[in-house]
Amino acid sequence: MKLFDYSYRTPQENLACDEALLDESESSDGDEILRFWTSPGYFTVLGYSNAWKEEVKKTPDMPVFRRCSGGGSVLQGPGCLNYSLILKVKASGPLANIRSTNDFVMQHQRKALSKLLGKEVRVQGHTDLTLGALKFSGNSQRRKKNRLLFHGTFLLNFDLKRIGQCLKFPPKQPSYRESRAHSDFVVNLGVP
Repeated sequence: MKLFDYSYRTPQENLACDEALLDESESSDGDEILRFWTSPGYFTVLGYSNAWKEEVKKTPDMPVFRRCSGGGSVLQGPGCLNYSLILKVKASGPLANIRSTNDFVMQHQRKALSKLLGKEVRVQGHTDLTLGALKFSGNSQRRKKNRLLFHGTFLLNFDLKRIGQCLKFPPKQPSYRESRAHSDFVVNLGVP
């Protein structure tokens, strides 16, 4: 696996990079990749099938983009650490389908972060990582024939109050959310 630790200047470039890495790896039988990136500015990202009018509050200074993967709409910016995994898909094994890929990647993250943080990290919903009932990471995937993109965000020291200012209450929610407002549902890890 190759490490690509690089952040582009704009959200558009960072989002496009994930898709380009997936497409390039798919077409060339390239290496598996782990990428980390951050953003100096705030922006909203819609999952590929989300309707912005249902999920985003209109704010004149907040750009809105769409990513190539599914999942809910998110606010990103300073204090978020983003990662992207480009992995080989095999006909059998843990990456054979969406559900087994979610289980495989999320359980690896849960174990590693529990050890690193010295706290119990749980996987809730389909691809959320939580401390107790508070979410600190959301993740999603996009699949092609031979490769998949699995990516997500970790809230490290994010301005959490901005989430409710920019995002409406989501039309779909995991049961553990229990209709809580954004401010009562998310938490920072409080690490650099």
